[in-house]
Amino acid sequence: MPVLFLLLTLIAASPLRWGGDAEGGAPFVEADPRDPTKVKGFDVEVAEAVAAGLGRRAEFVQVAFNEIDQSVERGDFDIGMSGVEDTPGRRAAHAVSVPYYEFQEVLTVRAADRDRFRSMADLRGRRIGTLGATIAYEFLKTQPVEVVSYEDDVHPYTDLRQGRVDAVLLDNIIAARRLHSISDLVIQPQPITKGHYVIVLARANAALRDGVDVVLKARMGDGTLERIYRKWGIWDAYQAPFFEAVLAGSGQRAAGGETEHKSVEFAYLPALLSASVVTIVLSCAAMALAVIVGIAIASGRVYGNILTRLILTTYVEVIRGTPVLLQLFVLYYGLSSVIRLPAFLAALLGLGLNYAAYESEIYRGALEAVPRGQLEAARTLGFTETQVLRLVRGPQAFRLALAPMTNDFVALLKDSSLVSVITVVELTKQTQIFAANIGSWVIPGALCATLYLILSLPLSRLAGKLEERWKAPTS
Repeated sequence: MPVLFLLLTLIAASPLRWGGDAEGGAPFVEADPRDPTKVKGFDVEVAEAVAAGLGRRAEFVQVAFNEIDQSVERGDFDIGMSGVEDTPGRRAAHAVSVPYYEFQEVLTVRAADRDRFRSMADLRGRRIGTLGATIAYEFLKTQPVEVVSYEDDVHPYTDLRQGRVDAVLLDNIIAARRLHSISDLVIQPQPITKGHYVIVLARANAALRDGVDVVLKARMGDGTLERIYRKWGIWDAYQAPFFEAVLAGSGQRAAGGETEHKSVEFAYLPALLSASVVTIVLSCAAMALAVIVGIAIASGRVYGNILTRLILTTYVEVIRGTPVLLQLFVLYYGLSSVIRLPAFLAALLGLGLNYAAYESEIYRGALEAVPRGQLEAARTLGFTETQVLRLVRGPQAFRLALAPMTNDFVALLKDSSLVSVITVVELTKQTQIFAANIGSWVIPGALCATLYLILSLPLSRLAGKLEERWKAPTS
């Protein structure tokens, strides 16, 4: 204890930098509308209480929620908190405080299904939405349901209202917040499971973690945390017994974390391989669509009339001038009031139609690169325009287009990572979940990169061989 006191005294003069994500919104952390340079929320006040207990001043550092664990290990700030959940992987990889809030995982359903879907047993075989890399996500993977993973806590509830999912399982705080802005939804009263929010620190920062534990327990005992929770409307009947358990010594850090950490790493390999299949199937199908539509657009711009060329040129410029991420959102969410596309189909159309614009420019350039003398000679010999295209222009254009086509396919393979925003769990999304659960990007990142290389290198080599085989003669 004297050593701990000395260490804390030495750093007391510096601010306590804490990382959180203001995009998470109230009541966790949000920008103060009266002064957007400041933040407010119950996590903000808990951080200030911890800093005051350590004799320091709290200083907020904005960080994306998914990067809190990695950033605290890098030393970007001293502590991370913003609805950070207590998981075995996080405890194995970092120094983690005692829990400071107990939340309940609750089911939200449409009001019309209030009596139909009361429990997990009622939802067998149904689609249930949640956030990836959360306790709710890990719980749902053990259930006989179809898990739909989201990257934010807004779209699960909008999709629920529109009928894309049958229920949403998330923290009671998040559920209550969303029901304020989305109507026709209800929260089932019986919790499904529970979890805890914790403060995460760098693994080497155990001394500060012990000091944080002391302050958190003191603030539980003197009523400070209760006052904060009541102020933000999140105090409930679960908190008093939870505080008693923490103060009595329950809820301490679990032992044997390293072994569990390793077992989790191996457990995720099948999930990564399965996600790789989704990535390659989606990429191949989208590229096939891009080639077909791209050829049609290029042909229309080369052979079509003025109106056709104008329409197709406008399409190409609009698609190339707007982000593919925006196009995916429009297809999946923007058009949902007109047509509710399945996530995979929306991803396929989004990537395929986006890359079709780029492919069409490759094909148009290749078609126009064929010497006019050859075309005129073919016509003089009596070839129809269709025969000229099929026998003279097309084959030469294909040789010219092959290399850039291959580059586009490799680029599309990587851009498929964007489809996770519309709930498709492909390789990169599964890697993010993996990394968040074990608290490190080293092994997940290496495995993900290896799998992408395995998928893309054979394609590049095949295209190189075809290009060499079909190379135009030099003499």
